[in-house]
Amino acid sequence: MSFPTVGVIGAGQLARMMLPPAVDLGISLSLFAGSSSESGAQVAPHTVGSLSDVDAVLDWASKCDVVTFEHELIPQELISAIEASGVKVFPKAQSFLFSQNKLAMRQKMEELGLPNPRWQAYDGGEVTVEFPLIAKSISGGYDGRGVFQIADESALDALHKEIGKTILLEERLAFDSEIAIMVARSPHGQASTWAPTLTVQEDGICTQTVTPIPNFSRALAAQTVQIALQIAQGIDLVGVMAVEIFVVGDQLIINELALRPHNSGHWSIEGAVTSQFEQHLRAVLDLPLGDTSLVAPFAVMGNVIGIETDKSKDLYKPYLHLMARIPGLKIHQYMKELRPGRKVGHVTLLGGDLLHLRSEVSHAVDYLSGAIDE
Repeated sequence: MSFPTVGVIGAGQLARMMLPPAVDLGISLSLFAGSSSESGAQVAPHTVGSLSDVDAVLDWASKCDVVTFEHELIPQELISAIEASGVKVFPKAQSFLFSQNKLAMRQKMEELGLPNPRWQAYDGGEVTVEFPLIAKSISGGYDGRGVFQIADESALDALHKEIGKTILLEERLAFDSEIAIMVARSPHGQASTWAPTLTVQEDGICTQTVTPIPNFSRALAAQTVQIALQIAQGIDLVGVMAVEIFVVGDQLIINELALRPHNSGHWSIEGAVTSQFEQHLRAVLDLPLGDTSLVAPFAVMGNVIGIETDKSKDLYKPYLHLMARIPGLKIHQYMKELRPGRKVGHVTLLGGDLLHLRSEVSHAVDYLSGAIDE
């Protein structure tokens, strides 16, 4: 078998982080990018084009052995067109739908008998979910976008008029924590999971992850793994997927799915024997999946997020301080334009002293972003 070419639609930081394991494995990456300035396009071979140009996408895809994705904003019609052309696409269109359409995801979780919050599709009329509630755009939202806290019926009416189409209503849960679990599955049905991860959110954006989840019972950890494996099989997943979950006492409630490498799995680059990015390549190529064991007692990852200060413009200058202070710190730059609230990089630190790890990761993130200067 000759070494294959994996096509990736999208050229953001997730595509960028697929490149090192692809290089190690001798696999060629080919990105379909919106611009040569995108994070992944800066370092990997790519074709610049528009997803609305179906012929251009099909011509690019014809030169790949398999096509996959690094974001959800890809028309179902385009995915189906690539499949119809004879090129393998993973995840398949019918699977990828569940990370693109929140209503379809809720319906599928209900069909699989998995724990949903109370929910309804709303297009005016009676509201069956108790106020205050959460309203979500059915498609297109991520990182807190397209998610709204609704206090009463008048606020809901105003939102519905603004959006102008069906929205998803969900009960507002008094959850104890938010967690995620990464799962991988290959075309012939081999599946694996990583340790469940605690995700710390601020304003709808993940700021830090801790793996494994501290003070998490074995029973809940086992249940989390079982949920992920059941979803992977139930939607015929191929590739890696993040399952985002709310913990409410001793109950687990599914929040959302992301059928691609995900921010909550970035810790695995240094913290696991096989990273989510290598595993995704293995899965879409139907290679045997790798070992997902942790290589240290804890892995803490912190997102570097753009802020509105002059200091945030130079992300290289802090290296001298951070590398001297924390020799074990691993820094990942996405080389993206700085904007307030935008993820522009992440750091990871491994070890056994969780309080120390979290403190040092927080310091590194604040120093890189310019929030502190000492």
